[in-house]
Amino acid sequence: MNEELPPTADAVVIGAGLVGAATAAALAATGRRVLVVDRSGPLGGTTAAGEGNILVSDKLPGPELTLALRSVALWRELAEAEKAAGGFEFEGKGGVVVAHDEAQRAALLELAGRQRAAGVEVTPLDPGGLAEAEPRLAPGLAGGAFYPQDSQVQPMKAVLALLARARREGAVVAGGAEVLGLERGPGGAAGAVVTSRGRVAAPVVVNAAGPWSGAVAQRLGTSVPVRPRRGRILVTEPLPAEVIRHKVYEADYVGAVVSDSAALRCSAVVEGTASGTVLVGSSRDAAGFSAGPDPAALAEMARRAVRLFPFLARVRAIRSYTGFRPASPDHLPVIGADAKVPGLFHATGHEGAGIGLAPATAELITALVNGTEPVVDPAPFAPGRFTEVVADAG
Repeated sequence: MNEELPPTADAVVIGAGLVGAATAAALAATGRRVLVVDRSGPLGGTTAAGEGNILVSDKLPGPELTLALRSVALWRELAEAEKAAGGFEFEGKGGVVVAHDEAQRAALLELAGRQRAAGVEVTPLDPGGLAEAEPRLAPGLAGGAFYPQDSQVQPMKAVLALLARARREGAVVAGGAEVLGLERGPGGAAGAVVTSRGRVAAPVVVNAAGPWSGAVAQRLGTSVPVRPRRGRILVTEPLPAEVIRHKVYEADYVGAVVSDSAALRCSAVVEGTASGTVLVGSSRDAAGFSAGPDPAALAEMARRAVRLFPFLARVRAIRSYTGFRPASPDHLPVIGADAKVPGLFHATGHEGAGIGLAPATAELITALVNGTEPVVDPAPFAPGRFTEVVADAG
């Protein structure tokens, strides 16, 4: 995917992960000449180390849940549209959230009630309903909730499908092109992106560089407070189909998602894949871009997964992988126009929800770039909210 860089483009998207690919496809579909640049190429970063989560169940009522509900609908439309081309392993299998005790179940059902009021489909499960939904779960669990909108996608196949859609609309995808800087035009607006493979004049630039977005923003002459948050996944040997029917996770996973702690947080997330392997997560900690092995974290993830599904104690783990998620200070994505550089937009800060939120993020960026009415209110995600906080503090 080392296509030649054109001298000019209507928009340059930095980052060929799922958010960047979705944004490129959406912008190109409106007639813009789009260039996607990535220092390595598609699937060289966060997306390749993702589980493929498309979740509403782990979102608290508010702007991110609104974005997630819109994104689920867009994912389903994309999956239907891509069927003729072979699809990308989209599974609308639903999610089951498990409570270990009555206190967890009460808290889960309280959250589920607020989510339902915001438009989420959710069904409470008593212990019998939980066992019916997932027969191999451990006995003695207090209950849970079923979220039929939760889905899963094979992220690498989805990226390739979205980039193919963008190319059909005339987009160019250039790997091995590291962004070095931004030339500014009249009024300080974006004028040209300077890369390791050359210069491309463009009035619109989208920073979709995931956990590297903060460093990229500095090269572009601005700032965005996005830092990497590390996560690990275990992969088992292939198992028979539907041994685990849904995406299943512990109720305390939501607390891990919104935690501000830099320390290691683990919560069981277990799901099957179309290939038969089972993905076991999850861990979160802030350790920069260190990808070194952490046997203690993997052991804790395995222990918690076996606590949910005792049969997994007899299943071999064949590999693990580490990824870095782009985290923002307030746990909301950073989507919209830069506060300092006209023509520069950011699409980052989704942390572990980037795959699920990619289509709605792309739709929102495209509306803002083209000056059309957005489907989702962009104000809560505006990059300028961090500038305002700094100004107020001063």
